[in-house]
Amino acid sequence: MSRFLAPRLQALDAYTPGEQPRDMVYTKLNTNESPFAPPQAVIDAVSAAEVADLRLYPDPTCRQLKEKLAATYGVKAENVFVANGSDDILNFAFMAYSGNGVTYPAISYGFYSVYAALYGAAAVEVPLKEDFGIDPADYFAARGMVVIANPNAPTGIALSLDQVESIVAANAENVVLIDEAYVDFGGESALPLIDKYDNLLVVRTYSKSRSLAGARLGFAFASPAIIADLEKIKYSTNPYAINRLTLVAGHAALEAEDYYKNCCAEIIKNREDTALKLRELGFSVLPSCANFLFAKHESISGAEIYAGLKQRGVLVRHFSKPLIADYNRITIGTKEDMQRLIAALQELIGGRK
Repeated sequence: MSRFLAPRLQALDAYTPGEQPRDMVYTKLNTNESPFAPPQAVIDAVSAAEVADLRLYPDPTCRQLKEKLAATYGVKAENVFVANGSDDILNFAFMAYSGNGVTYPAISYGFYSVYAALYGAAAVEVPLKEDFGIDPADYFAARGMVVIANPNAPTGIALSLDQVESIVAANAENVVLIDEAYVDFGGESALPLIDKYDNLLVVRTYSKSRSLAGARLGFAFASPAIIADLEKIKYSTNPYAINRLTLVAGHAALEAEDYYKNCCAEIIKNREDTALKLRELGFSVLPSCANFLFAKHESISGAEIYAGLKQRGVLVRHFSKPLIADYNRITIGTKEDMQRLIAALQELIGGRK
């Protein structure tokens, strides 16, 4: 780093994205992307005419997309915020609401601790239960903003809507952010609660269930006052953050609900089939409501499994935190992807006997 970097940023432990190696063709099960391409309607929407209009700025209000999201999810446009990926929304929320501190699970999405450090927020990292679940009562007397991924990552374990509501109700003076990146794979959304609680911020993304990770599009639901806060920050940083092609792709994706529901159903089936096969190979697998599994083997370390799979052309995600170092997070892909994973594991485990 340069000698000009602000002292408070010099020790910042930046977020580490999932690796994207190019040395060979991998079965990529490490970044929770969808294995399915966007539907043809989305591809067609990103037309030559739209590309020609890249000379023009996009609509900073994102009006058409916000209205379409509102109609799709049964809310008003004033309850909707859109941004350049859900990470942007998380960034804005930490900027806006972590001044009195922030509370989140000790094992969860790695960006939470990065944003807390970036904004100098006093962070309380709450341990998970022994079964890796979240105890809502641990958040009833929270310091500052509460941030919970539901389903949680990397565990895949979900809270019920009643459990989420108990946290929101117990924090009337704090913003409660529920990060629902994976909710379409079996979780229960907190969206129905936004009219009841003015402190609730529900964050969603197109990156997982809607097959648009490369487009970078996130959206959120909240009271009009919270949406106004986020808009103020957006207009104070980058009002044109969502490009024209992403806006049209995002709009078109909302016209293809049946396609995405079928994709989610197939991912859920592949997840359950894969969990069964992993258990047959000697893995412990946490119950998942996400598009991934969190698993450890009874006799082989997580690091060794990660490295052995990578040698065999299969990428999974390994984390170094001691509590979860024996686990690997495995994205659910197509049936063929999962067959390649199981074959590689059979070879790896068989070679150890």
